[in-house]
Amino acid sequence: MFERFTNGFHLARQSWEVLKTDKHLLLFPLLSGVSCLIVMATFAVPLLMSGVIEQAMQGADGEVVADDPVTNALMWGGLFLFYFVNYFVIVFFNSALIACAVKRFYGERPTISEGLSASMARLPQIAGWALVSATVGVALRAIESRSGRLGEFIVGLLGMAWSAVTFFVVPVLVIEKVGPITAVKRSTEILKSSWGEALAGNSSIGFFCFLAMLPCIGLIIGGGVVAGNGMALLGAALALIGVLGILLVSLISSALSAIIQAAVYMYGASGTAPSGFESSTLRSAFAHR
Repeated sequence: MFERFTNGFHLARQSWEVLKTDKHLLLFPLLSGVSCLIVMATFAVPLLMSGVIEQAMQGADGEVVADDPVTNALMWGGLFLFYFVNYFVIVFFNSALIACAVKRFYGERPTISEGLSASMARLPQIAGWALVSATVGVALRAIESRSGRLGEFIVGLLGMAWSAVTFFVVPVLVIEKVGPITAVKRSTEILKSSWGEALAGNSSIGFFCFLAMLPCIGLIIGGGVVAGNGMALLGAALALIGVLGILLVSLISSALSAIIQAAVYMYGASGTAPSGFESSTLRSAFAHR
């Protein structure tokens, strides 16, 4: 276990070195986040204005409505469409980032336009994967809503398992240009052969990003305290710096995760360590145990 965490830490460190060389890759998670907010607003505003959400959540006596087929169809259909569009946006920009990372591994200097062009060339694969992801997401949500706390526990386990087996799906889609079902199978094969080192790398990224967020959270709390003591402008400034810090850490975390996905996938597929990564670290990820 300790060896796995150590290898994961080395993967995270090496991906950080790659990101420092191509800082513009941070633009992809930024565009993804902004686009997801737009998608959320596009769906939420019409539903709030139409009153469908209130109608679905409460009846005349304040109890949850579960017997109106029209309302249920609208809610589940809208949820599926939201999931599909949201996943499509996320996978689109992740594909662009991974395409750029792959170019960087080959010694090229990728541009933003090249990454976006790579995603545009893979729209059928991205749409197919978004469709699968939306279907799974709605199915898990349906289980959770109809099974109480037991359903929440089951959904949590299924969600973690699904996230693990699909960890390498986007690199497979980008590089191999296969369909979503084949991509899931390939992702599962790579995860088994790499013994979860890429997931350990993600855990290392998450751990250090959490530590980096603590001062930002402190600034937000401190800003609230300062504002409550009559220094509203200073308090707002501190809180804003804290929020921007958290956003920056989140962008870095997303970019590093995509770089690790691409690096481990490429080593597993070719046996050659990508530029910026140590072959010994990647070799240990695929060593027989």
